[in-house]
This record gives sequence, structure tokens and C-alpha cells, in this order.
Amino acid sequence: MGSVKRQALYACSTCTPEGEEPAGICLACSYECHGSHKLFELYTKRNFRCDCGNSKFKNLECKLFPDKAKINSSNKYNDNFFGLYCICKRPYPDPEDEVPDEMIQCVVCEDWFHGRHLGTIPPESGDFQEMVCQACMKHCSFLWAYAAQLAVTKVPAEDDGLVLNVGGIGDQEVIKPENGDHQDSTLKEHVPEHGKEVKAEQTNEPCTSSSSESDLQTALKNQHINTESQSGCKLQELKTKLFIKKDTATYWPLNWRSKICTCKDCMKMYGDLDVLFLTDECDTVLAYENKGKVDQAADRRDPLMDTLSSMNRVQQVELICEYNDLKTELKDYLKRFADEGTVVKREDIQQFFEDFQSKKKRRVDGMQYYCS
Repeated sequence: MGSVKRQALYACSTCTPEGEEPAGICLACSYECHGSHKLFELYTKRNFRCDCGNSKFKNLECKLFPDKAKINSSNKYNDNFFGLYCICKRPYPDPEDEVPDEMIQCVVCEDWFHGRHLGTIPPESGDFQEMVCQACMKHCSFLWAYAAQLAVTKVPAEDDGLVLNVGGIGDQEVIKPENGDHQDSTLKEHVPEHGKEVKAEQTNEPCTSSSSESDLQTALKNQHINTESQSGCKLQELKTKLFIKKDTATYWPLNWRSKICTCKDCMKMYGDLDVLFLTDECDTVLAYENKGKVDQAADRRDPLMDTLSSMNRVQQVELICEYNDLKTELKDYLKRFADEGTVVKREDIQQFFEDFQSKKKRRVDGMQYYCS
């Protein structure tokens, strides 16, 4: 089997304790191959192939798929696979942490973070859908241009020492003097480069220099004209506006991914940064959960009623009797496993149905088909 787009994963500290290579196992293997082991949940990960039984497991063979590749080179691992989370590298729940705090997963690196370690107070959980941590915002710096327009908590332009970015107008610095007085912006003359980020320090108050404002407005206007003449790239259009980079996480609303640019240049950039999944709304945890709900709803359809509707009255009565017998015996059979606290294996289910068929055959063979 190949990588699964998104699935629930577990790590087995019995087989791969800290100090060994990190490894993740799927839900099925957590029951079938690691039922009596010490496991901890990793929640969901994208594009991951189950490691159970490969070279990372010295003395264990996968019971479901024994013939596996020795290594899954496309899998990505982090400290989560040893039960450590956030920049503080602590377990969750943490017995030594007395501060009540929720954990939030970054949609890029898929690590989990304490809300207090994200550089800014998180919005209410119902107000945002996804979060990108500080490190991933640095890695995907293009997201700051979108954050100014899309992020749930708009990044204010009033904090000292922040970095403003203007796409394609050359290097510009807006400097705030130490005495707090206003000072004219200093423009460094450079030949404009397409898509070049331009950094500037933001003052607490807007600069009052009319010449600087005029130069800035002219540069922005020229960049806007250049952008319009290009391929309609949303990112380049956003880069004509002032936006801020901060050392904080960002929080994003539902469907924000559908609003990022998918032009050829941007798609290449996403590929180079290994974040092409940001253009896929089916990659989200919400999409994964909704798919599970749809599958559960389909499973709740009663197959017995679907079958009964195609039968005559005699067949319906016979099937209902057989169904009730099967249901009762299976319930009693599984109860034994629950009482003993043991895992139900494939062989156990096969044995149950073999015994059930044998009992049914004995009943049929013992029937009297004539009047005495």
C-alpha cells in the first residue's frame, strides 16, 4: 500500500522508544500488531505510509501486510513521534504543567502547540479553522501578504520594530528615530526587480513627509500597473500593498485556501517550498472529519432492510430469524473479549463464522420435512 492522503496515526513506544528511529503506525496495525503495546495517538498526518513491520521495527512483522518496503522515504517525522509537542518539547497531557491551555495543530508542519507559545493570543476556537505556526510563517513568508487580507486576527501596523514588505518597488526603509520625532523616509535607489520583497521598519505613527509619501505612492502605482500587465497573479497584486511580518502564528478562516493564487509561478513556488497541499481544500482536517461523517452515515443504512425489500414474505421471515440468531450469537461472542480485555483478531472472527455455519448446517440437517 502507498501513502494515505490523511489518516489517524499512532506511535508505539514499546517497539520504537525514544532514542530509536521515529515510526508511525496506522489504526489497523495499532489493533492487529500492537494491541498489547504502549501506544500514543498522533492524531492525523498527511501523505503517510504505515511503518509497521519495516526496518524500524527490529523484531516485529506486520500481520496485515508482511511484505513491506524497508523504509518509507516520503514519510515526515518530528518530535510528536516520541510524544513531545510544541516549541517547549513537552508531552501532552503534561503532568508538570498546571496552566490550562489548549493545543493547536499547525497545518504546515502538523506539530501541536500550546496557545501561549504561539506569539499571540489565539482567537476563540470557533472563530478560526486553521493555524500556521511562527516557524512555518517564516518558511512560507509569502503567506504574510495573504494574512493582511484573510487572517482571522488582522496583523496591526502599529507595533515597533516590525518588517513591512512591498513587492517590486526596490529597497525602502522607514526609520523611526530614537527620540520619537518624525523623520523623512530614506529611499535607496535600486533597479526594481519583479517579485523582490522590500523591507521597511514601521514607525508608531505615519510619516508626515510629503515627498516620501509621493515617492511611495508613485512606486506603488507603478508596481500596480506592472502587476496588471502580468499573468493576473493574486500574490503579486497583494504585494503592491503594505503588509507586515511578525514573529507570531497566524489564524485562518474556513475556505481560506481557495483564495490563494494558483498561477504557474506560484505553483512552482509551493512545490519548491513543499507546501503544494495548501492549494488542496480536501487536505484539511475538517475535510477528513466530514468524510468520516459521510462514511458513518452510509454505514448506518440498514443492509437488512435493503435486502428485505427485494424478498417475498416467506423469505423475509426466514432472513429475519437468521439475522436475529447471528446478531445474538455475535454479541455474546464479542462480549467475552470485552470482559477479558483482549483484542479481537481476524482469526477470531473467521472462527466465529465457521462455527456459526456449522451450527446452522446441523439445524438444517436435523429438520423434519414431512408430516409424521
